[in-house]
Parts: sequence; structure tokens; C-alpha cells
Amino acid sequence: MGLLATASVAIDGSKFKAVNNRDRNFARAKVERRRAQLEQSVARYLSQLDTADRQEPSEALATKTTRLKEKLVKLEEEMRRLDGIETQMMAAPDQQISLTDPDSRSMATSGRGSGVVGYNVHVAVETEHHLIVTHEVTNVGSDRSQLARVAKKAKAALQTDTLEAVADRGYFNGAEIVACDQADITATLPKPMTSGAKSEGRFGKQDFAYLPDEDVYRCPAGERLQYYFTNVENGLTLHRYWTNACRTCALKSRCTTAVQRRITRWEHEPVLEAVQRRLDEDPQAMRRRRETVEHPFGTIKARMGATHFLMKTLPRVAAEMALHVLAYNLTRVINLIGRGRLIAAIRT
Repeated sequence: MGLLATASVAIDGSKFKAVNNRDRNFARAKVERRRAQLEQSVARYLSQLDTADRQEPSEALATKTTRLKEKLVKLEEEMRRLDGIETQMMAAPDQQISLTDPDSRSMATSGRGSGVVGYNVHVAVETEHHLIVTHEVTNVGSDRSQLARVAKKAKAALQTDTLEAVADRGYFNGAEIVACDQADITATLPKPMTSGAKSEGRFGKQDFAYLPDEDVYRCPAGERLQYYFTNVENGLTLHRYWTNACRTCALKSRCTTAVQRRITRWEHEPVLEAVQRRLDEDPQAMRRRRETVEHPFGTIKARMGATHFLMKTLPRVAAEMALHVLAYNLTRVINLIGRGRLIAAIRT
């Protein structure tokens, strides 16, 4: 029907709650906090028992002592249960377990200090008619390793030779962006500002201009940082640049605390620079992404209700999500072309 003729998608992820209360999800920090709470309770009840032993015997005191001993027995049982949970947790690959839905995981959300026990759902939404082209349900809270896979699935679903994909900074990962480039997918997304120098008030790498014709970097003071050598670090081929002019530079205090400022350039840096260049040339890209991809998530969550997923384990949750995506797309198509045309198209 021509509703997916535009080879352009917006990609985003959102956290959906699983059938697993936060109290039934355990990670190392949570187990340690719970054990500390239990130990404090044990110490408090033992102190109260010591105080009771120093008082004159009475029926009320005997009742209180019996109650305190019962509480200590329950705390000991809870400590043993916690030890068992910790053993299971340490055996898990990510050292985290969920007791109700074993595949669900604790994930941070956009609110500060907030999170859910659930799944991370990624969607690629076509930018013209806002239909969900593809989706994927994962139990990995981070988006950093998802860009290429979701974009490639969208490209295959659209049956196109090339694809434009826009995403938010949570998806920024050099290897993922290069994988997109090699698959003829043009990715546009902002780079997170993680420079330690910048946060401390010094020049960041973005303040150094790369001059490809000379293969040098120009620093804020106008000096050239020359290429010296290449090495491989953590599987990445890195080129190293620096200048000996730093020692007498008037801007040194604003640049580096070392003897000289050194710049590292990844072998695929041109691909990342092209991403930034596209973003600079199209400042409305992030706004279009937000307007395209966030509405489907809001609609689907409203339909699911406050509990979100009703099924347990990843395969069943994925099937449930697929039905929600299908329902969303059907509703969207009806709004675009009308029920009659859709039924006629289905019959043919």
C-alpha cells in the first residue's frame, strides 16, 4: 500500500515492567544491604533479650522474651534463605536473579535513582507514517550494543539497499556505528559527553581540529599535534598524536596536567566524524526522532496498563510484545487509510 516506502527509521528503547516484584529481584548490592538490615535486627533483639535478663521475672516479661526469641528464629531462617539466594545469584552470568520471572532483570530508567524489573524493548519506527518496522525484546538494560542489530532488521524488513537511522545518545557505540556503515546504514545520533578533561574545565578532544591533508591535529593554541605511532589496545587500532610545544604553551593549564597533551585517533574515526557532521547539518534530527518513536511506546504502554507484561520468560514476553506491536500497527494503518481499504488489502 506504499506506507513503508521511506527508507528512514527512528530507533529507541524503553523499559517495560515484568511479572516480577522488585522485592523478588536480587543483585549483589541488594543482598548486601538486606544482610546488613538482618544483622542489625538480630543485634537489636539480642540487646533487648540481655535487658530482659537483668529485670525481675514476670508474666509480661516472659511473654516478651518468647516473642523476641521467635523473631530471632525467623531472622535466622531469613538469613539462611538469603544465603541460598546469594549462591544462586553468584552462579548467574550477570550475578543477578529474579525469582518470579527468571529472565527479567533490574534496569535503570530515565528518572534519577529509579528503575524497574523488566525488559528493554527496542523499536524502529518509519519516519513518514510512524509504523513500527521491527522490534526486539531483550533483558539487557543498556542500549549501547543494540543499534546495528535493530537497524539491520529494519533494513531487511523494508527490503531496501540503504537505510537512514536516527537514534539517541544511549545507542552511541563506535563499533555499532561502524557496523551500520558497513551495512549501508547511515546512522545519526549524538555522542555522549564523557570527557574527563571537559568536566574539569579543560579542553576536550572536540576542541582539537583534525586536518586530514596533513594528518595532524590543531590545538586551541594553534600548534600542530603530529602523528607518532600506532598501537592496538583492547582490539582497537589507535593512532597517537602529540607536540612538544606544550611545555611553553600559555594555555597548558587549561589543556593538560601532564607534560604534553596527547590525542588518540581510532582507525574508524572518519565514520564517527561523519555522524557528528550529519548531526551538525541537521539540528532537528533529534526532535524528529523524539516525535516519531516516543508516541508508539506511550500508546502501547497505555494499552498494556500499569502492569505492562502479563507473561513470564523472554520467549513468552517477546510473543506478547509482538501482539502489541501488531495491534498498534493495525490501528495506525486504519487511521491512515481507513478500515475498508485495510480489509480489502488483507483479502487480496
